[in-house]
Amino acid sequence: MSSAMDKALMAMSLQEEEEVPFEMPDLPEFNSMERNSLSLIGRTLNPPCQPMKNLIRDMPRKWQKPGRMRGVALSNEKFQFIFNSEHDLLEVLAKGTHTYNDWSLAVDRWYEDPPVNYLQVIPIWVQIWNMPVNYYTVSAITVLGELIGEVKEVAFDPDKPQEQEFVRVKVLFDVSRPLRRSKEVKLPKGGSTWIRFQYERVQKRCYECQRLTHEKDVCPILVKKRQDEASARRSGSSTPKQPKPVFLKESDPLFGILKENQVGLDPLTGRHRIAPEVLDGMRQYLLVNNNEDWHVKADRIQKSIKEVEKDPIAQKTILRMEEAPIVHLDINTENGLVFGFENSGVNDLREKLSGNVVSSSKNDVRSETNRNWLVEDESLYESDPVGSFLALSQPFQVRATEFSSGFYEAGSSGSKPKKAKQRKRPPSRVRKPKPKGGATPVEDKMLQLDLTRTLKDKRKAEDGGPSTAKLSKLNPLKVIPHEGSPNV
Repeated sequence: MSSAMDKALMAMSLQEEEEVPFEMPDLPEFNSMERNSLSLIGRTLNPPCQPMKNLIRDMPRKWQKPGRMRGVALSNEKFQFIFNSEHDLLEVLAKGTHTYNDWSLAVDRWYEDPPVNYLQVIPIWVQIWNMPVNYYTVSAITVLGELIGEVKEVAFDPDKPQEQEFVRVKVLFDVSRPLRRSKEVKLPKGGSTWIRFQYERVQKRCYECQRLTHEKDVCPILVKKRQDEASARRSGSSTPKQPKPVFLKESDPLFGILKENQVGLDPLTGRHRIAPEVLDGMRQYLLVNNNEDWHVKADRIQKSIKEVEKDPIAQKTILRMEEAPIVHLDINTENGLVFGFENSGVNDLREKLSGNVVSSSKNDVRSETNRNWLVEDESLYESDPVGSFLALSQPFQVRATEFSSGFYEAGSSGSKPKKAKQRKRPPSRVRKPKPKGGATPVEDKMLQLDLTRTLKDKRKAEDGGPSTAKLSKLNPLKVIPHEGSPNV
């Protein structure tokens, strides 16, 4: 028995004997694609600040779809929401940028074969401020919006008056890149100007690198900087800069035809200057044997690239193979708020609410020029400053369709909490203590005087004997003793 046990133990191994993967059965009951067709997939951009179990529970109420959708936690970062109807799904997707706990979410519809940048880009409406006066055109607005991401829509109508100080574009923003605050623009006829960007419905971000994926305390740039400084102090020498990687190698057919600044990633946008599909087409054109000289083909590629690079819109549609933007004549389409969480803006708002701001013309001019553009306009808080400021810091706002504990009463704008009636009673320091032995003679006199003033004295009937009417009702036998006439 012991020898057989020893042989069995020696035959055991911590590794699997056969590295054969498991094949999922191709049967209808194993497939959930029909159910997934009415669902969306998303991921949290800052998982430490966005607990998954709370997100699954709270998002149906935030989207105002309680009971009409259910959530599934796919991992610590990814989630899925399955809807009961197509209308609810499209309504949620049409809201654009989504947030939870003040941090953004990457949300998109479920695809059987998702694209390469799936859940890597989010749609954001960007406001472009301080536009050059001679460049209010759709093409100029599109080019400036391309500095943030791929422009999909432009809200601009040149034939109508514009009351706003900015123009709006909808872009697909790569969440791995920082949010650009401003950019210097050099004009063709000399001079330059600075344009500023504001982002609608985007709340918290890292104040060091302006990314949506972490807080400032755990910013990788600051962590890497501290590590490099520490290693440099220990070694006694500065850390050398790493050389930029070369995109076109010597074995590439396009080597020597295109320059390094014409290919690769654009540092301004983070996207390819020339799409990989276009580069593959150029390589095939050079390698194919069609009885043409190789130098003629190379010269033709160089000339075509130079002609296209003169027009930024042509670069977008031809070289990068992106669709032309859709122009909306309604400049306020899908309009959203611009949130600001800078410390300076919060302090200024608190000072204004507490009345500690000194009103002077010089100070007002300085505060207007030095105001951070991330802070929202104070006109948004005029109706209810304290309530509005606190509402922006909460992940959810109280709505008429949401449930919350307390008493409510109907109003013109929906249900509102019913205030309990307070007892109108003077404080204890005003109330006079009552004596233990009863009221004093003076108080008794005043009480009797008040009673005589307020109450009317009842008139007492004179004691004149019982009336005839009462006697007739109560004692009928005395009136008619023998059931006959009283005269008998």
